[in-house]
Formats: sequence, C-alpha cells, structure tokens
Amino acid sequence: MKEEKMQRYLRATGLIDSGHPAIRQKAEELSGRFTTDQEKAVALFYFVRDQIRYNPFMPRFLPEHFKASGTLAGGKGFCIQKAVLLTALSRAAQIPARLRFAVIRNHLLPPKLSDLLTGDELPDHGFVELYIEGRWIKANPAFDIGTCRDFILPVEFDGRRDALFHPLTRDGRPHIEYVLFRGCYDDVPVDEIAEWLTAVLKPEAMMPILGREDKPF
Repeated sequence: MKEEKMQRYLRATGLIDSGHPAIRQKAEELSGRFTTDQEKAVALFYFVRDQIRYNPFMPRFLPEHFKASGTLAGGKGFCIQKAVLLTALSRAAQIPARLRFAVIRNHLLPPKLSDLLTGDELPDHGFVELYIEGRWIKANPAFDIGTCRDFILPVEFDGRRDALFHPLTRDGRPHIEYVLFRGCYDDVPVDEIAEWLTAVLKPEAMMPILGREDKPF
C-alpha cells in the first residue's frame, strides 16, 4: 500500500484521538515490551475486549460519545465505541488501523434490545481492521469475557487470522449472522451511523436507547 494512503490509518482525529496522553500512555503500557506488530495488536485487542465492559445502552447521539479517550476513561462501551478505542490504541502503537461496519443478525438478541427494533437486523455493528504483516486483519473486541461467560463463545485474536463473532453458541444454537459488510473508514462516520440506526429503530424506542428526549441524534 502506498505510504501516503497508509498515513490515513495512522493519524489522530478528533474522535480517534490516538494522540491523547491517556491513549498514548495506555498503548505504550500494553505494547511497549513487544517487538512485532502482531504481538502488540494481540495485547491491545485483549485489553479492549476484556477491560472495557460491553454495554449496548450507552449514549450514541453526539460525536463526542464515540471519542476513544472517553471510552478509555469510562471503562465501558458498545461495539463501535470499543472499536474506536482499539483503533486509537493501535495507531498510537504505530499499527495502521481503520473502522469497518457490518449489518448483523443476532438470533439470541435480548428482548430489551429486540423490542426497540422494527426487524431483526442490527445495521451499525462496528469492528476494526489492523494492517499486520502486509494485510488487513479483522478484529472484533465487542463482547468482554464476562459477557461471554454463559453461552457466548468469546472472540479470540492471534494477530494473524480474522477474529469475528461466532455463528453458533457454545451449545450449537444459531447466534450471530453477518448479513452485509459495509465499507472501511479512517474516522468515525457519525452521520452514517445515525442514518443506519434511525432506519431500524421503532419511533417510540429512539429516545430511551439514545438517552435524550428531543431528537434521536
């Protein structure tokens, strides 16, 4: 990949704030002792997966809700917030990283979430692609190990193979189905995320999930 194009995936942005002191410090703390990007990426992945608790009900209607340093400070987030944090930490460790999105179908979606939707698809699932040893590798740190304790298979990452949700649960039931992979982004596409989500939320459900009373975004 041309050097100037790769710089897009190493630069800090307002939301992927990889230059923030806390992000830089955490990236160094987690990856500084390793020599290869593969080893660094694995360390960063497992920190975001397990030390940032998964919470799908976090506010998501303002750009600052996606800021990596905010998610790091808060210690919890939904899939996009965790993906943004992993992207920022990776860039701080000089590993090119970008955001990817997918439409997924969760066959075991909790009623608290499914009651908010007009259908059975989640249109804004976010994950990360890391450029390691000359190729892009998918990494999904969304579900922490505590969330996976009962029936969900945790996503494991070795820095060499794609690491995405498993299609089946521990006991063989259908779980996550990838319906559509969207494009890749060097920054958080806040407006597009809003459009995707608005299209599938029941009107009466927009306010509780987004945490405001007047407008959904």
